[in-house]
Amino acid sequence: MTGTETTGTRTVDAERAARQRAEELYATDRTCAMLGIALKDAGPGRATVRMRVAETMVNGHGTAHGGFLFLLADAAFAFACNTHGPATVAQGAQVTFLRPAEPGDELTAEAVERSRFGRSGVYDATVRRSDGTVIAEFRGQSHMLGRPVRQSD
Repeated sequence: MTGTETTGTRTVDAERAARQRAEELYATDRTCAMLGIALKDAGPGRATVRMRVAETMVNGHGTAHGGFLFLLADAAFAFACNTHGPATVAQGAQVTFLRPAEPGDELTAEAVERSRFGRSGVYDATVRRSDGTVIAEFRGQSHMLGRPVRQSD
């Protein structure tokens, strides 16, 4: 069972464990806290985060700076790829900006696992405005470190 089937006790347990892993990582993510990024949902290989574009996040054109859009998608990617257990980090990522976001826009990034093999994974994240308009598409490649998510030095 992969944790994505719709019936059975193991599915409920996998969903609960994945959500707990994402919440534990989120609780220690100071960048998300500082920017007001909220973890809205998580399950095995998926996560959804939300952020409102603040006036302090705009570039010289008066639209959301692309770095903040990338960061939002990257946060969803990070929570999604860490739902499986061992600490997992980005080994690469790219983003395509499709439309501008404006100050005050409520943005949601939904990340989903596309493929996972051995220690590597591929995840896609879509950033949308609250009206459903797609703002950006992100693809991240992950690498599993093989240790718990939080490890003291």
